[in-house]
Amino acid sequence: MHNPGAGRQGEDDAAQLQAFLADHGHDVRYQSTKDDGWKQALKKDADLIVVAAGDGTVARVTRRVVGRGVPVALLPSGTANNIARTLGLVEKPFEELVRGWENGRRVRLDVGVATGPWGERYFVEGLGFGIFAELLADSKGKGSNKKLKKRKDAVEGALRRLRDVAERCKPIDVVARLDGKDISGSYLMLEAVNLRYVGPNLHLAHDSQPGDGQLDVVLVTEDERDRIVHYLDHWQENRERLAVLPTLRGKRLELEWPGFPLHIDDKLYPRAKAEPSEVAGLVEARLDGDTVEFLLPA
Repeated sequence: MHNPGAGRQGEDDAAQLQAFLADHGHDVRYQSTKDDGWKQALKKDADLIVVAAGDGTVARVTRRVVGRGVPVALLPSGTANNIARTLGLVEKPFEELVRGWENGRRVRLDVGVATGPWGERYFVEGLGFGIFAELLADSKGKGSNKKLKKRKDAVEGALRRLRDVAERCKPIDVVARLDGKDISGSYLMLEAVNLRYVGPNLHLAHDSQPGDGQLDVVLVTEDERDRIVHYLDHWQENRERLAVLPTLRGKRLELEWPGFPLHIDDKLYPRAKAEPSEVAGLVEARLDGDTVEFLLPA
């Protein structure tokens, strides 16, 4: 499964990827995720699903193979690569990754379920509102998200814009519960994350482990505004140490959603053409035990 538009790849990379995998002893059935048939291709029998793409495509494939029992292997090719980064696969050459599959190990990654007035869908990275959702809303409004991702400094640029949002955004009052406990409050950001990284490599969940069965719910109030602005100013110095924010852990987050910008992975709600009945209501993010296995190199 290949996204030829991921990161700074081009259409010519398709043939090179097929030849590369074939040279390492694999029988390859190629599928571009830009083509209409990519969902049907995932239904065909396979021993391994290799995804050469960024987070958006990796998440779309992951959501489609929940319960299939076929492992997924990654060749990180995107801009942020949060999923691959969480699994420890970033900054390793493709040669090393592919050679390591033969004696590799399988790691389960939780896949969350988000329900709301729009229906139900799986998520991989997380669900939340506030600073990051506002950044998505700003990018969507300018119609420039794809162009921004193509820039060489795409992640750094997004973190700079996120810093500006963090400095000026207003807290949002919300009624919320985590595993039945009231966590209502006024938040600059509330994120229920399934990975250590979300969005533009924003490191939020230091203790998160793949397949641990817990959501990390990060709660940023006005009291933490200076801390997150400082992190976004100095993240290069020590991303993990600086990103220490109040966090709770649980399996089920419930929000009473009045229609403010809310993201599920990289999708923003309410949708541009949403029906009135889809704009507000009870939103839930939970882990029900759904997982997908990822093959990591030995």
